[in-house]
Amino acid sequence: MAIRTANRPRAILLLAALLVALGAAGWAQNANHPNESPLTRQFHQALNLAQHGDRQEAMNLVLRLLEQHPDFVPAIKLKGMLLEETGRTSEAAAAYEDALKLAPNDGDLLLKTGIYKLSAGQKEEAIKLLKHCIRILPGDGDAQYYLAQAYHLNGQDNLALRAIQGSLKAEPDNISVWQKYGELLCGTGDCNAGLRWLLKAQRSDAKLPRIDYDIAATDYKLMDIAGTAQYAARAVQSQPNDVTSLRLLATANVKLGKWQEAGNAFERILTFKSDDVESLLGLGQCEVELKEYPAAVDKLQSVLRLDPTRLLAHFYLSRAFAAMGRTADAQHEAALHQLMMEQMTFVRSVASEERESPIKAQARQLLEEHREADALRLYREHFKGTPATPADAYVFVGKLYLFMEDTEDGLRNLHHALEVDPKVRGAHTYAGILALKNDDLNKAESEFSAELANDPNYQTAIAEMGEIRYHQGRWSDAAEQLAKSRTTTPELLYMLCDSYFRLGRVSDADLTAETIAAYGRNKPELMKELVDLLLRNQQTELAQRLSANLAQK
Repeated sequence: MAIRTANRPRAILLLAALLVALGAAGWAQNANHPNESPLTRQFHQALNLAQHGDRQEAMNLVLRLLEQHPDFVPAIKLKGMLLEETGRTSEAAAAYEDALKLAPNDGDLLLKTGIYKLSAGQKEEAIKLLKHCIRILPGDGDAQYYLAQAYHLNGQDNLALRAIQGSLKAEPDNISVWQKYGELLCGTGDCNAGLRWLLKAQRSDAKLPRIDYDIAATDYKLMDIAGTAQYAARAVQSQPNDVTSLRLLATANVKLGKWQEAGNAFERILTFKSDDVESLLGLGQCEVELKEYPAAVDKLQSVLRLDPTRLLAHFYLSRAFAAMGRTADAQHEAALHQLMMEQMTFVRSVASEERESPIKAQARQLLEEHREADALRLYREHFKGTPATPADAYVFVGKLYLFMEDTEDGLRNLHHALEVDPKVRGAHTYAGILALKNDDLNKAESEFSAELANDPNYQTAIAEMGEIRYHQGRWSDAAEQLAKSRTTTPELLYMLCDSYFRLGRVSDADLTAETIAAYGRNKPELMKELVDLLLRNQQTELAQRLSANLAQK
């Protein structure tokens, strides 16, 4: 969701606030005759000039005033407003922030500074300022509106919905608020109600910024693909260079089987972003469906040069090659697509580790500060309401210790996890990985076997058992275990490729080599070893092709 302006006369409100602030300020040099103060007269003169459009002279007066009285808040606020009106937004933001330091409970300054913090991506700071603003000005619809945006961008959609409801209560006839309310209703799962509010806003003002896109996106979530295409086309008509709208239009037309229209939209995106992988892939698919096979091959091969892990590119290449009579190439691409699809099951098996990612850095910092109990508590809080167990927390902390080269504390936590729950997942595996790192194959095998006794389908343990078999020179067993694991780890795939070559399974080795090139493309040393492996096994053409692809990157 982009940060949008509420289209409200905030400048007029700010001028009014300046007058109020001036009346309340203790800056008059003669308290008994405030209207005779030179400071007051100078400020009123600058304010009058600003109200009548003479911004430059108003700014000159304000700057002279601030030279004499640098802490005069109304003048700093007026300076910020003048800077803002002339497009000098970063300077305006700095002025408002300076004024806020002097007047920390000024509602308008809290709002202005909060909006600028939000625009700068400082969501937490924006939320803090806007909440403070609402405490000062409980009925301020603007503050609620921008607080809703800040919450949404911070991933707190329920709080965002509550804030926009507050804005709607404060300003029930504000069309911009209707639009935002509809957008957030859909974002929290009530797309039918959200669509009603979006359509109400659109009927009241068809020129609202991005209203057609919001309706199209909501239609898409409601699976009204024809409606999506209709409103996305209107969004593109009003903003022809908007890539987001073009992408939604292309996606809708693909689902409707309108290949030419979809292809046109993808081509327009590529005029702005020539290396956009999604658009190249989408255009390649459209060209396959339109039977423009050579063009499709060109686009799809470009996709794989940019991102070799795009599985659908192999699928559509197979179709294009088959239609062109290139049977061997078609079969090769189909086999590669099938292999990589199977490997994706391994990616899904590590979903729990991905869920740990947001807390890893903080947990590691806690461990470095010798706050192990806090790290365990952090894990439990993060996974509250999930099937994660207390033993899982100890596995998490144990493996972090191992990554930090703290073997003693790592093993202590892994062993404690097994005491809490002898069948906890991962404890034996990470202990086995440590043993493997220390070249203790027997210990490693014992740990992996114990893991697999608890969970025969734990793919990490299966892959590591394959690595043990590889180091033992048991090529058939190594190939079986590594292939069964569906691993996408480039180093393990290298062992699988080498095992296939040693077993004489050249075609399987070649396919595996291509998956290594996809998943290990950012590991130059490994890629060099792969090319050497191919050359040693007389796979010169494949080695040259992979080398050429890497050189292009």
